[in-house]
Amino acid sequence: MSLSHPNIAFIGCGRVAQALALALHRQGVSLAALASRNPSSAQALAQQLGQPALACAPQEALARAELVLLSVPDDAIATTAQALRWRPGQAAVHLSGATELSALEAAAQAGAEVGGFHPLQIFSAPEQAAQRLAGSSVAIEAGPALEPQLLALAHVLGMRPLRLPEGARARYHAGAGFAASFLLPVLDEAVQLWQSFGVDRASALQALLPLVRGTVDAVEERGIHGALSGPISRGDVGVVARHLQALEALGPEHAALYRMLAMPQLGMAQATGRCDPDQAAQLRSALGHDGVELSTRG
Repeated sequence: MSLSHPNIAFIGCGRVAQALALALHRQGVSLAALASRNPSSAQALAQQLGQPALACAPQEALARAELVLLSVPDDAIATTAQALRWRPGQAAVHLSGATELSALEAAAQAGAEVGGFHPLQIFSAPEQAAQRLAGSSVAIEAGPALEPQLLALAHVLGMRPLRLPEGARARYHAGAGFAASFLLPVLDEAVQLWQSFGVDRASALQALLPLVRGTVDAVEERGIHGALSGPISRGDVGVVARHLQALEALGPEHAALYRMLAMPQLGMAQATGRCDPDQAAQLRSALGHDGVELSTRG
């Protein structure tokens, strides 16, 4: 399959499809069709690409395309695949990170190749996501007949392919969540703490974001363990105790979150030799985890 030919269709025109379609269009890749349960979504994306004729019904999209990208919610993948009449020689590829390829069994039973193509990027703003795809990774799972086509698609988009083995998707997606959306409650906690002494939310966020960026830059340069900083990495028991005293005064949930995040950081500090055994024991005691064995994975 040559990606220069108009044989790619999207079924589902939400934010992920919008970003991918924009990026492919800008790389000169012609699309065959855009379809959605909500026809207005397909029409809007087709208009954005300057090709209103791309918008059509889902079954017509299948008739036009060889490679069909299912950009629908996870819970709708299986029912969408079951509702369509697939043919041998087609490829049914979902864009989910967490859903196994078994959700595409209806397409496989009809003779289509099945696969997964999950861009590892944030899609809250499709235009920005389209610009960020190049240089990002994409998780690919497919059989030997389809995998070269998905690798070619990744290459056109400038993405780094990450091959997923069967049965790993839930762990893969959970890990991605830790690196992305799970950062948000931690940052929100930091903002709330500053609000408690009178800093407005916008000012707090403006002040804290450079720390976030600096940490990410340090990880990129020196690795996770090499980027460790703060009182736990220094074995500063007194500072940690003062943190906990202040947080307990605000409410036990604040101190509980601090303790939960501090323990794995202490494990990393020990693994890198930043914190000696005596300091680690004192920190465990301050954190209320006497006798707890720490993970020192690294």
